[in-house]
Amino acid sequence: MKTLRLGIIGGGLMGREMASAIGRWCALTDVGVRVELAAVCDLTEKTREWFRQIPTVRQITADSRELLANAELDAVYVAVPHHLHEALYLDVLRAGKDLLAEKPFGIDLAAARKIRDVARETRRFVRCSSELPFLPGVQRALRVIGEGKLGHLLEIRSGFWHASDLDPTKAINWKRQVKFCGAIGVMGDLGMHACHVPFRLGWRPARVYAQLQKITHERPDGKGGMAACDTWDNAMLHCDVEIPEHPNDTVPMRLETKRLAPGEMNTWFIEVLGTDGGVRFSTKEPKTVWQFRRGKEQVWERYDVGMADSAFPVVTGGIFEAGFADCFQQMLAAFAAERAGSLGGRFGCATPDEAVLSHELFAAALVSHTEKRAVEI
Repeated sequence: MKTLRLGIIGGGLMGREMASAIGRWCALTDVGVRVELAAVCDLTEKTREWFRQIPTVRQITADSRELLANAELDAVYVAVPHHLHEALYLDVLRAGKDLLAEKPFGIDLAAARKIRDVARETRRFVRCSSELPFLPGVQRALRVIGEGKLGHLLEIRSGFWHASDLDPTKAINWKRQVKFCGAIGVMGDLGMHACHVPFRLGWRPARVYAQLQKITHERPDGKGGMAACDTWDNAMLHCDVEIPEHPNDTVPMRLETKRLAPGEMNTWFIEVLGTDGGVRFSTKEPKTVWQFRRGKEQVWERYDVGMADSAFPVVTGGIFEAGFADCFQQMLAAFAAERAGSLGGRFGCATPDEAVLSHELFAAALVSHTEKRAVEI
């Protein structure tokens, strides 16, 4: 079995999740690639110390240049704030490493295009992180859509909601400041999650009308004072999608990303409705997929899903429900398998072109909101 030796730059929340996914690699039964965590880079000593418990990690450093000079590394996962994406991603590519990049793939459209172009020039394998479409329920929904039995598409909805910013006393962090997160705000933070499935299905927006909300304008700075909070909190993007199967027609698609969604902890959803059928899934009900069928009577049917519906089979019992750690591991399996040429017909990670398309959409959304009109993509 081939071994993919991975390094991590940015060992915080997602870096530790990556280490956990690799540590449970034996749960996967049909990937064809073994992944080994070999090196970690983080600026914080306490964060670096956490990785010393992992036997395969042979290099721990605070200098990304030292990690990228490591000849044994095949690929690098980078999980850092958005304003650092472009420089670090380009460093990875020019060091001759493949890249699993965190979303949104740069702080803005120009950065995303630059990263994509250098990936092409260096001929490195690059994918963008988006975990939630790898949940078994989403995989089941994708199969339903792929059967082509929905009829003429009527509406597409996809989104990611949480309520992490409802508390006005929550201290500010980098995701709430344009200089670190980008002018696209919540769209950059959550948007790829909402875009990944529609884009992969070929549902690409031709134009957008955006409604953006900036509710909280300052937050505690953690030092006894207040700091400006200048990113967008919520975004609703109303898109026209040109469907190849329906020439001379457009289908409405709504993409939603919200940090202020009352009652939502971390809810990802998709709903696709057609004249003959429909499907919807939400992490609010993680083991349930709803399917609509039109007959003499109109019926929504509920189906339970478990680990048996995963893209990559696992040792976990098929009737058990999946969680975030599982879909993260499935995403990494897709990255490793596609890099090795063995993805087959399974769902893959977001591509650089899809990441750039998301930025083109978000950039158009900023113009749309400012000028209060629909904008061509």
